[in-house]
Amino acid sequence: MILRDMRATDLDAVVAIERAVHAHPWTRGNFDDALRSGYQCMVAETEQGMLGYAVMLLGPDEAELLDIAVAADRQRQGWGGRLLGGMLILTRRHGMRRAVLEVRVSNTPAIALYRRQGFVEIGLRRDYYPALNGREDAMLMGCLL
Repeated sequence: MILRDMRATDLDAVVAIERAVHAHPWTRGNFDDALRSGYQCMVAETEQGMLGYAVMLLGPDEAELLDIAVAADRQRQGWGGRLLGGMLILTRRHGMRRAVLEVRVSNTPAIALYRRQGFVEIGLRRDYYPALNGREDAMLMGCLL
């Protein structure tokens, strides 16, 4: 796997993955804004093509994982852990001391992935995410780097 900076030319593939794996996906404009704003936007690739991507906002000493996804046909193969691990290494290199994220409380595979990478629950945001039948809570998680 190669982890590299996301480019504008990657957005079609990134948006296709996003739409395929998220019930309430980011728009192309969201990704374009993240790129232009200088967020840490990365894609993961193999010889077969794009595996996934991640977007992190770097603060003075804390990084926030805003979005991460692995292509549906590549999930459950360890790529998400490699992608997240690579992002955490990059945030350490930027001097970050902690990473945080929000995840749907119903997203047990993602919660398990984050826990394997050292994240722990630090809070709850009630009714944070849109859901099919109203709203869904977000678990706040954090990880010391």
